[in-house]
Amino acid sequence: MSLLGKQIRMRRLIQEESNSSVIFAFDHGMTSPTFLGGLMNPREQIRRGIAGGANVLMLGRGIARQVAGEFRRDTSLALMLTASAAGTPSGNVITPIGSVEEALALGADAVVVYVALATEHERDMIHYLSQVGEACERLGMPLIAEAEYPNAYQGLSALAQSYGPEYLVRNARLCAEMGADIVKTNWTGDEESYRYLVQATTVPVVVAGGTLVSDHELLQRMEAARRAGAIGCSVGRNIFEHKDPEGITRAISMIWREKRSAAEAEAWLLERLNRAKAKGE
Repeated sequence: MSLLGKQIRMRRLIQEESNSSVIFAFDHGMTSPTFLGGLMNPREQIRRGIAGGANVLMLGRGIARQVAGEFRRDTSLALMLTASAAGTPSGNVITPIGSVEEALALGADAVVVYVALATEHERDMIHYLSQVGEACERLGMPLIAEAEYPNAYQGLSALAQSYGPEYLVRNARLCAEMGADIVKTNWTGDEESYRYLVQATTVPVVVAGGTLVSDHELLQRMEAARRAGAIGCSVGRNIFEHKDPEGITRAISMIWREKRSAAEAEAWLLERLNRAKAKGE
């Protein structure tokens, strides 16, 4: 096992000074059932996310190749190993698309597997996750497991009613048992239940941004997840669909890196947006 390789890469994924990770998820071209307008101009969007403080980019191989010139020395690539077959009759079937060996060749610091349970494909999902976990241990590659609801494009309230926090806790712990080094999971709905999830997971947890919500709700969720013990976040649509991707990423980073409150981050963002509006930008 290449423990040294994992240790080195984990130090890049989780910034030591603040013990935090701000991930910009820009893989939605492989998961969304419809094309999202914010996915236009990948280089510009990635540039804005990095400028705002994102230190990890969650990408597919094609976009990673296109935006490689935007990476900084402290920017990490988390390569997606799964896509969503959203056009199938059953909808959103998780499909393997890459390997740990390819991630190493591309210079990635992590691989990412989306884990959907409670479907007819659960057995295959667990088997694939275990295979990736074994390869990551052998090759020294950190594994980020997305322990999320089966359909990432439904609202959290509807998903919570269908599955409940218990689904997320089970999923997150299973991912840790399979060798995940970082687990990304949906917000459970309240701080107490999310703290329970973090404690049950036993490895670092990052909270997902999820479907589009207001700046206020997003930033409040970030602060609550931090208080509950999460070490960071993975946000996609709420960054690349925002009117100011760099600004919202900076506000998110303030909460995780500077341990600022959601109210402080929101006030800073609102002032920035008002200045831009006054200038006619």
